[in-house]
Amino acid sequence: MTPRTLRLTRDSFRLAEVFTISRGSRTEAKVLTLHIEQDGHVGRGECVPYGRYGETLDSVAAQIEGYIAGGNLAAMPAGAARNAVDCALIDLDAKTQGVRAWDLLRQPAPGPVTSAFTLSLDSPRNMRASAAKHAFRPLLKIKLGTPDDMARLEAVRQGAPDAAIIVDANEGWTAEVYTDLAPHLVRLGVQMVEQPLPAGEDNMLAEIARPLPVCADESCHSRASLPALKGKYDMLNIKLDKTGGLTEALALRDAARAEGYTVMVGCMVGSSLAMAPAMLVAQGADLVDLDGPLLLAEDRRPPLRFDGSVVHLPRRRFGGNTLRPSSICPKYSGGLGAAPPFGRRAKATVKPDHALVGCAAHVSLYPPPQL
Repeated sequence: MTPRTLRLTRDSFRLAEVFTISRGSRTEAKVLTLHIEQDGHVGRGECVPYGRYGETLDSVAAQIEGYIAGGNLAAMPAGAARNAVDCALIDLDAKTQGVRAWDLLRQPAPGPVTSAFTLSLDSPRNMRASAAKHAFRPLLKIKLGTPDDMARLEAVRQGAPDAAIIVDANEGWTAEVYTDLAPHLVRLGVQMVEQPLPAGEDNMLAEIARPLPVCADESCHSRASLPALKGKYDMLNIKLDKTGGLTEALALRDAARAEGYTVMVGCMVGSSLAMAPAMLVAQGADLVDLDGPLLLAEDRRPPLRFDGSVVHLPRRRFGGNTLRPSSICPKYSGGLGAAPPFGRRAKATVKPDHALVGCAAHVSLYPPPQL
C-alpha cells in the first residue's frame, strides 16, 4: 500500500440567480475540495466555509492543510474543514475496499428523497413570481428574517397556493416579531419555522408559545449542541458542514431521534459532491433540503439527478475518466434528470493545473462501472 497523497483545490460555481438571506447575498458558491489519493483510488470531500461560524476560505484551508501536514482528524473541531476530511476519507476507504460507502458505514442503501426548494429573500412582488414559477414543487422553503416579512409570506402563498411551505428566518427576528408573526404562519399553512431567533439569544423559545414546530439550525452543530436545545426546539437541521462530516452527522441524527426531535437534513449552497454524502443522512428524515445543485448554474459532472424536487443518485459512474475542473457542466437542456452532454463545458473559477480524477465519486455513492 502506497502512502497517501493529499491536495486541496479551491472551486467556484456560478449561481443560477442571486441568492439572498437575511445576512447578505451571493452570486457564486465558493468551496474547498480535498483529494486524497492512494493506490490508484481518489477520495474526495467538499466543504463550504461559512462566515457566520467564523470561517473563511483561508482559515478552513489552513485547518485542512494542518491535517495534510500530519494532523489528527479527531482533534479537528466540528465545521467545514473536518467535513471535507471526513468525507474524503470515507470515500477513499470505500473505494480501496471495493464497497459502497453505505455498506462501509453500515447504513441502508440510499433511495430518492424529496427536497425542499429554496426561495431567497426578495421583494414581495419578486417572491410571489418565484413562488408561482416553482408552484409545482411539493415543498418550498422561504428565506425571511426582517421585521417586514408579513407581505412576503402573503405573496408567496398567493403565488403557490397548494405547495407546502417552511420558513427560515436565519436568526433575523426578535422574540416580539416572531410572536406577532406566528399566528399568521399558522394561518398561511406554514409547516415549520427555522431558527427564528439568534443562536445564543434563543432562550425565549422555551417560554413563549410555539404554535408550529421550531427547527434549530444555527443553534445546532453537533451532538455537543443537544443539551442547550432542550425545551426550545422541536426539530434539528443537520448539515455536514456544521457537524464536521458524515460520521458525526449520522451520530447526531440518531441521538436527536433518541431525544425525541424530528430531523431535517439540510445543506450549504454547494455542488453535488457536497450533497451526495448527505443523502445517507436524509434516509427517513422528516424534512430534506438538499437543493444546492438546483441553485447552481453549473455543477460537478456527473451531478445528482433531480426529477422535479426528487433527488436521485447519478444513474451511472464515469469511472476512470480524468476530467479537468473546467469540465464542470452547466445546467443542460433536456429536462431535469437527463444525462448531461459530454461535450459541453462551462467556464468555472478553478485552478487549471489540477484534474478531478474520475469526478466520479460522490462519496462512493455511484453504482460500479459495469452498471
